Amino acid sequence: MNKDLLSEIRDANLNYLLLAQQMLRDDKATAIFRLGIDTQIAELIQNLSLSQLMKLAASNMMLARFRFEDSAVLALLANPVRESALTRAHAAILMAGQPVEEAA
Repeated sequence: MNKDLLSEIRDANLNYLLLAQQMLRDDKATAIFRLGIDTQIAELIQNLSLSQLMKLAASNMMLARFRFEDSAVLALLANPVRESALTRAHAAILMAGQPVEEAA
């Protein structure tokens, strides 16, 4: 991988982890739903120190991933329609029916 790409991945990972921590501290139940993680992963992310965050962010793998296993959800979110609030609610309902990703 080139150096610029690794730097972009690191930045994306760090932003994701910092946002996830903030979301978990503000409203844990909502954050778990929006992040698509289980309670155990939520606890781990919430309790990471800054140095642990930096070390984890430095991975050459993206820590966040698309949760759109169902192309209908992605299509709902990507296609512009008049009733965007209704579309987002429909997508949230579809995503809520998907199982939470388990850590290996």
